Amino acid sequence: MINIGLGLAKQVVDISRRAGTEIMKVYQTDFAVEEKADSSPVTEADQLAEDVILRSIREGITGEFPIISEEAFSAGNAPVVRDQVFWLVDPLDGTKEFISRNGEFTVNVALIENTRPILGVVHLPAQNVTYFGFNMGAFRMTGDEPRQEIKCRQAPAGGLSALVSRSHRTPEVDAYLQKFQIANEVSAGSSLKFCRLAEAAADIYPRMGRTMEWDTAAGHAVLRFAGGTIQRLDGSELGYGKAGFENPHFVAAGPGVLGA
Repeated sequence: MINIGLGLAKQVVDISRRAGTEIMKVYQTDFAVEEKADSSPVTEADQLAEDVILRSIREGITGEFPIISEEAFSAGNAPVVRDQVFWLVDPLDGTKEFISRNGEFTVNVALIENTRPILGVVHLPAQNVTYFGFNMGAFRMTGDEPRQEIKCRQAPAGGLSALVSRSHRTPEVDAYLQKFQIANEVSAGSSLKFCRLAEAAADIYPRMGRTMEWDTAAGHAVLRFAGGTIQRLDGSELGYGKAGFENPHFVAAGPGVLGA
């Protein structure tokens, strides 16, 4: 097992923040929006951030582990990972949020071992807030202030706070949530939803739509080390390194919500 120390976590935080700086340079311009082969939007910021992250990992940390990153994957660069340790990178998660300029887009960087995220960083460039999780716990940093440990909450007796996707809500999500006592709903974009669960601001987030592994891995690490879980609909834990790197439907939740 890889020893993830605070030093490595800080390196990945720094890399994510530098990618965020490049994203904000584009954010402050009248940027163009293009369309990828899968009809999803992409901007210059996606590629600039990815370049910073990939170069920084290979030159500043290690070139030993394969890197699966969204834009490189879309361009046909998909290393075979098998049972290896590997990185999962989404240089700009929430491109629709980026385009609408609501500030809820993130930089996601995760390290995977034995199909599980063992380190994850979620950085919000527009808010200068960073979440990260590894074997020492889960933390939130605002700017250069000291990190604060975060933990999921136990399911409230008066009903759950449900997170719903700002851009991808579906009827299947509404049907799933009817199984629970829901006290209120909160909308959020990108992988910020996992962080909201991790910092005890909500209790459950079902996703019944297409996602890729780089969309969830970093947030999964933050949630995991804050005491939460992400499960497939059959109750098994969501894993990584699947063929095609596509996720099934899943539910992210705090402790006790899903009966675990």
